[in-house]
Amino acid sequence: MKQLTKRTLAEEFALTETGTAGWQARVDRSWRGWTGPHGGVIAALLIEVARAAAAEPLPVRAVDLRFLGRPTDEVLTFHATARAVGRSTVVVEVGAEQDGSPVAGASVTLGRAMASGVADYAGAPAPRVPDPDSCAHFALPPEIVPVGVHFDIRPAAGPRPLTGADEPMMCAWIELVPELPTDAAALAILADALPPAVFPTLRAPVAIPTVALSMHLHDAPTESSPVLVRTVNASTGGGWSVDDTSIWDRSGLLLASARQTRRVLG
Repeated sequence: MKQLTKRTLAEEFALTETGTAGWQARVDRSWRGWTGPHGGVIAALLIEVARAAAAEPLPVRAVDLRFLGRPTDEVLTFHATARAVGRSTVVVEVGAEQDGSPVAGASVTLGRAMASGVADYAGAPAPRVPDPDSCAHFALPPEIVPVGVHFDIRPAAGPRPLTGADEPMMCAWIELVPELPTDAAALAILADALPPAVFPTLRAPVAIPTVALSMHLHDAPTESSPVLVRTVNASTGGGWSVDDTSIWDRSGLLLASARQTRRVLG
């Protein structure tokens, strides 16, 4: 299901500027998660708006996002305020609304690369797993998660969802369909592509929506997609669950790490 040319995220979701510090986008129904537009897509759009609102094209370094309401299939509107912090950093506060009600808000930190006397460290290397071409495809059931049609998932290690396993983790090669440039926005979608990390320990699906997501960017990919995504449950209890996710490119370079706080509704 690959395309010959990559679409940009703005093209995929018709993200357009509507006026001073204003934007709008529409997420079609094929990008729905459990009950509405996929959370990773909302995060990606907030990142794209932040990049557009910044005075210069600096790399995205960190994202801190909170979901404030349940999004629907209606048009999303965005507003953003950028503030320079010193000479190397810009922080953009971004909000998403529908019909005047807040849906999500994020603080996106962008920063230029600068020389440093501290030695570089590329982060933890990728785990040793089979090459993506050696891994079988796995499809999320579209009747439960329609957005699954946009994820080419090839499990590489760990248990599968809903198998009653002992280990709350999953690890898979993942590629977006259609393929999008592997930038900060696409990484936000990929960080939310797998089910909650407790799903392998379950036998039936349970609604476990994301309430808060933080993502930190480490490096730009040196190779094309797919990327290796590993999500591990850090803790679950009292109706809440916390997942940690890491993303590497095919060379083993750490691209991003994310943490999600989720509500357990079942």
